[in-house]
Amino acid sequence: MAQHDENVVWHDHPVTRAAREQQHGHQGVVLWFTGLSGSGKSTVAGALEQVLHRAGVSTYLLDGDNVRHGLCRDLGFSESDRKENIRRVGEVAKLMVDAGLVVLTAFISPHRAERQMVRELIGDDRFIEVFVDTPLAVCEARDPKGLYKKARAGELANFTGIHSLYEAPEAPEIHLEGEQLVTNLTGQLLDLLRRRDIIRS
Repeated sequence: MAQHDENVVWHDHPVTRAAREQQHGHQGVVLWFTGLSGSGKSTVAGALEQVLHRAGVSTYLLDGDNVRHGLCRDLGFSESDRKENIRRVGEVAKLMVDAGLVVLTAFISPHRAERQMVRELIGDDRFIEVFVDTPLAVCEARDPKGLYKKARAGELANFTGIHSLYEAPEAPEIHLEGEQLVTNLTGQLLDLLRRRDIIRS
């Protein structure tokens, strides 16, 4: 990893995160959705964002495919590139939390070490790991982008769940059973946010 140039200095700004949060009326946090491809991460994250937006919560959804169109378009799917993908997303999410936003991220992020890296970067009190636990057979039956079919045919290498291991979270802040209705899963997430006093509506 590249070292910081000694001439690059972090600047604190007069408008603080606390001031931004006061203006938004809620805390800045990251909900880090993790699970297999097809588990429902993006669907649930998107549904939650719609509910939060209607309630006046300032949000932003970082989606795996969208990020690879711009910020991470130079990265492939090797182990080192996937790790760098998550590191970059973590850095962006950290900035958005500092802006006082509720950030929702939907990435497979298959390795515990990388999810822990982002947790430490953002801070344990601002990081909510959301495990969307859907059986591989169900994810493969859904196969919304046809990726499992391609992986089984040998057209995709290093595909999580087929060729490479997914390390399930051991102690996520919330464990969602991905076969439930999206409205049920969204309700569970809203309950968690209220219990943690992140939102009040």
